[in-house]
Amino acid sequence: MQAARMSGRRQLVTTAAFIAVGGLVLTGCSSGEETSSDPTNNSVEGNQAEGDTVVIGFSGPAADHGWLGAINSAALAEAEKLPDVELRVAEGTNDANLQISQVEQFINEGVDAIVLLPTDGAALTAVATQAMEAGIPVINVDREFSSPFAARATVLGDNYGMGVSAGTYICEQVGDQPDAVVAEIAGIDSLPLTQDRSAGFKDALEGCGLEVNNRVAADFTVQGGEAATSQLLAAAPKIDAVWNHDDDQGIGVLAAIDSAGRDEFIMVGGAGSANAMREIQSGEGVLKATIIYPSTQAADGIRLARLVVQDKAMSDLVEIEVPNRIVLNAPVVTSENVEKYLPTAFES
Repeated sequence: MQAARMSGRRQLVTTAAFIAVGGLVLTGCSSGEETSSDPTNNSVEGNQAEGDTVVIGFSGPAADHGWLGAINSAALAEAEKLPDVELRVAEGTNDANLQISQVEQFINEGVDAIVLLPTDGAALTAVATQAMEAGIPVINVDREFSSPFAARATVLGDNYGMGVSAGTYICEQVGDQPDAVVAEIAGIDSLPLTQDRSAGFKDALEGCGLEVNNRVAADFTVQGGEAATSQLLAAAPKIDAVWNHDDDQGIGVLAAIDSAGRDEFIMVGGAGSANAMREIQSGEGVLKATIIYPSTQAADGIRLARLVVQDKAMSDLVEIEVPNRIVLNAPVVTSENVEKYLPTAFES
């Protein structure tokens, strides 16, 4: 009987707490004559409602490989879906000085927002800060600025997380072999994103007692991947697992592996290209997995720029403003889940 009374008391306390919290939520979302059923700036209806036209300037690097091409095309496609967005696209460039002039042009034109995937985050920090000081919110994509004052919001892939995902998968596959030989084919070593990927990989491998035994760096191109892998294979007569940071350069990596006639190891890719996923799906080669690095980042930036300018927020969050930092997930794609990710993958 006492247990029943205690149970009832807990239920009353829980119900009261729920009512109190519910009252706070309704109060926090209300203003003026608005009722709890009215659309708010972070409701689905309020988020999607067409508002005043938002002019967005978009600048990114030259689309010299598949992932960057997918970044650009996804941004354009997303803008086309939004009737209240006017997108002005600067020509893709790998010249930081030219990109600085593009942003300066956007500032002079008085655009409402700028979505910027910088060729070099540090080099573009000053002009991005200039835009922010002019009252133009900047959405920083993929490569971070060196100052928090240079962007209203930042959308990033999880580079460290990519390394962790790759290392964790390799631990699952060969971690029971204490003498397993692990190789790494990185991208451009001078880039912070490459350094983050390598750091995450190293940390994950330590969890199962492994380490990187052989490492080379390429340049995110097919030619660079093939040359670096040929060098790696010549230096390492035995390998148990390889992580290649980038599926675009992975085309060259796989070509070098094929030329060398090596198949004693498993390989993990990076970024999540469609051709890598089809290779995984076939089950015929050394490539067994790839780690997603989303090519939706600039498209996400377009959506966030619209929300910021229209004073809206993300409909799946209680928060009434757009977050200032969003880090996307880095899942592992294998033969078991490849069909889920293949439809949205980019072509290398």
